[in-house]
Amino acid sequence: MPLLTVQNLVKTYPRPGAAGGCVTVVDVPAFALEAGEQRALRGESGTGKTTFLHLIAGILAPDSGRVELAGRDLATLGEAGRDRVRAETLGYIFQTFNLLQGHTVLENVELGMAFGRGVDRAHAEALLRRVGLGERLHHFPRQLSTGQQQRVAVARALANRPQLVLADEPTGNLDARNSREALALIREVCRENGAALLLVSHDEAVLAQFDAAQDFRALNRAAADVGGVPSPREAASTTGEGTRPTPDSGTPASCPGTSSTARFASTRSRRS
Repeated sequence: MPLLTVQNLVKTYPRPGAAGGCVTVVDVPAFALEAGEQRALRGESGTGKTTFLHLIAGILAPDSGRVELAGRDLATLGEAGRDRVRAETLGYIFQTFNLLQGHTVLENVELGMAFGRGVDRAHAEALLRRVGLGERLHHFPRQLSTGQQQRVAVARALANRPQLVLADEPTGNLDARNSREALALIREVCRENGAALLLVSHDEAVLAQFDAAQDFRALNRAAADVGGVPSPREAASTTGEGTRPTPDSGTPASCPGTSSTARFASTRSRRS
């Protein structure tokens, strides 16, 4: 049985501008990833790849379809349930790292643990030593190079011993040399910890390091539309307030699931 199974996954947003209506961002009939497998997806900006990862991670709720991870269907869970599965099962490496600037390297990893099985300082320190930051545990992110910040993000993603790591353009902010080193580290650490890896990128140099890279346009029927699809940030700006429409904001009824996603986005924004 695959670790991750996606079936008939659909996500829509209100169409920006005066035209109204909805735009389908993700329409993936089927996708699967085995435990321990490492897969790369090729996708340019506007193909919906970040939204796809957000749906797998439970950051967004789909309009329809199934996202089954380690035997649990995220599409049937509420916000708290998705948060719990994400904390216990997933690691996420963002292009922009998303490190907390007011906390040390060690604290950034431990804070990630706090949302999962609990803080394990010895494990956090071991991970940071593994990624070459054993001498910088008490540095702040601003005191690190870009490549070192990426290493912190890798350690944090593995902190809760996830079964799956999602990586969204993880080398996008690095130069060619650091990009190669960071990708090799991500793959090695995932392999050592028994975690599957799903990476999305537009960089052919990154994709070439995988045995095979799958074209996300071939998976996502929505990406066939001319002009591509809006990013989550673009879709969130349709109300002009930086959040997705609320249930009573006049969102067309033809955009299924928008209300529940709006509540989810709104709650997360209040927490951050």
